[in-house]
Amino acid sequence: MPREQLNREAYTVEAGPLGWLEGITLTTESGSTKLHYFGGIPYALPPVGPYRFRQSRRLPDHFRYGTKAAPGRFTAKTAVCPQPGWLGPVNETNWDENCTQLNIYIPPGTPPREGWPVFFYIHGGFLQWGDPNMAPSAVAPLLSETPFQAIIVAPAYRVNAFGFLASKELQAEARTHGEPIGNQGFWDQRLALAWTAQNIGFFGGNPDNVTIGGYSAGSHSTFQQLAHELYLVPKEKAIIKQAIMWSNSPGVTPKDLSETQKQFDELLQALGIPTSLTAADKLDRLRTVSTHDLIAVQDKLKISEFRALADGDFVSKNITAHINSGDFAKRMKERGIKLINGECRDEHQLYQAWRTPANSYQDVYTRLCGDYPEAAVRRLLQVSCGEKQKLPAGSKDWQDAFGRLYANMQVHCLERGFHRALVQGGLEPGKDLLRYRFNWRTRSCDGKLPPDWEVTHGTDMSIWFWGLEDGLLDEEKKILRVWNENFADFVKGNKVNWGTQKVTDVLRLREDGETDIWTDDRWEEGLKVWDAVNGQAGAGLLGWVRSKL
Repeated sequence: MPREQLNREAYTVEAGPLGWLEGITLTTESGSTKLHYFGGIPYALPPVGPYRFRQSRRLPDHFRYGTKAAPGRFTAKTAVCPQPGWLGPVNETNWDENCTQLNIYIPPGTPPREGWPVFFYIHGGFLQWGDPNMAPSAVAPLLSETPFQAIIVAPAYRVNAFGFLASKELQAEARTHGEPIGNQGFWDQRLALAWTAQNIGFFGGNPDNVTIGGYSAGSHSTFQQLAHELYLVPKEKAIIKQAIMWSNSPGVTPKDLSETQKQFDELLQALGIPTSLTAADKLDRLRTVSTHDLIAVQDKLKISEFRALADGDFVSKNITAHINSGDFAKRMKERGIKLINGECRDEHQLYQAWRTPANSYQDVYTRLCGDYPEAAVRRLLQVSCGEKQKLPAGSKDWQDAFGRLYANMQVHCLERGFHRALVQGGLEPGKDLLRYRFNWRTRSCDGKLPPDWEVTHGTDMSIWFWGLEDGLLDEEKKILRVWNENFADFVKGNKVNWGTQKVTDVLRLREDGETDIWTDDRWEEGLKVWDAVNGQAGAGLLGWVRSKL
């Protein structure tokens, strides 16, 4: 459904010690305000030149965006971290390694006395691509037409090699600077979250009511931010009040440095950088490679996916054991953190399309090793294919199987193992843990995702964000109103009428547009896969004993 034409007017905010910033207000022809917006606000110093692959740096205390006479102009959008293309050619138009910037979307009207609730939204893209640049006109209906009255903060962050490259060479360099290595994309997100907690009050937001959420890789990032805060941030410095994980899970304990080193060495070889060079010379050469060449080579790598490192600084090496023991849930409960987490019915259709391997067991094995530690891949394929390496039941061929296995690891199965552990650890279904499933998609998805992909990964973005660019039909708005109200209440911190009572209960949007409570028929399958790939991560003495076997 086409959007109405909106006018753009200047909108200026005095942000205390940050100085003055100019954004925009979108209004209708009749003068009704739909939304206020700021785009491309830096939250860190540029991670460029000698700072490529290093931890992002805070803005200095004296940093100012502008003055009253000459406010900083933030009316566009964030830069886009250089990245591979998705379902089409690479678009380098808005590329800039200086991408540590964020967008802010503000509802119209006067904020409540305590300030607007804040939804800190992390974009997806397999941690390899993506950006937060939702058009203000696309977000305006959510903030002006529905009960969802909250500020949305959407950061850009470094992805692919720029955000997740790790090696012993980078480790040695980081130690000289007193910095961590790897997970730089997560550190970017963390710095943006800290910026939000410190400064969102200047924009009418409530820093004491921040919900963190994301889609796909943004959902996985949400988990990592929550886990980092629960285990590596003192309680008095905690920011997160609620969490939303759309179509992703905790995954498995990430690779260690020995595995990411293989990827680093392969990257050097692909770029023609001799591995015989000194560590400093390797890094110097890497930092002079053009952004174009550094992106172009990634599609050619055997280990093509740049992902998290189990470093002990951002990602706890024992996080899976903490989940299995119930300690993760206990910490969530103590801090009063509630979670929305769920899925689309046909996630695998889109997952199959990302760097699809050749049609064989071995090619699927190799491709999955790009994302996960090889030990986890071996256990996944053993439980899914058996000792004879048979095509999994329900798969048409190995490429179809790849999509299903990938979706099980990213979403379906590992969510279920996570949910079991959370409830066993003390979270209450329907109160602290809110599970959902979509078997229905809006018509607007047809222009972006093929209809024969059905209710695949990403089709519910138009549900949560109330249509985005293409809008909703009137009958679709009626179907989705209860979902929007629940979303709004959750972000406000209100009680949510979810209606589920058991961990196997799932709030479902059916094919016919009706909402009901579904008894999860993939529960046992999910637990089986979780136990295969994550069950060996025990806690305490038992975990230590298992690790030695």
